Amino acid sequence: MSGSETPYDVRERTENPEHASVDDVVELVFERAQHPRTDHQDGHLDELMASVVDRHGNGPVRTVIQRVLVGGTPFRTATYNLEMANVDGVRIGTTAGLFLNELNSQGD
Repeated sequence: MSGSETPYDVRERTENPEHASVDDVVELVFERAQHPRTDHQDGHLDELMASVVDRHGNGPVRTVIQRVLVGGTPFRTATYNLEMANVDGVRIGTTAGLFLNELNSQGD
C-alpha cells in the first residue's frame, strides 16, 4: 500500500467485529440514496448517491465500495471496467468512507 492510500476500519480488513462491514456501508448508502435526508448537513451526499445509483445501478456501486474500503483501491481506479466515470468513483468512495466512519462511531 502506498503512503497516499487510506486503510479503512472496515470489518473485512481489520477482522474486528466492532467495525462495520462492507455490507453495512452498502446498505446505508442504498438506504440514504432511496430516502435522502433533507434536514442534515450531509444530505447532499444522499442525493448524490441517489443519482449515481440511478445512473449505474446497485452492482457497480457495491463493487466500487468493496474495492475502496477492502481492497484499498484509489477512488478513481475503483471504477475500472465498470463503464463509470472516474469522478463517480470519487463520489462513491468519499461517501462510503464518511458513512463507514459514521457507522463505526455509533458503537463508541
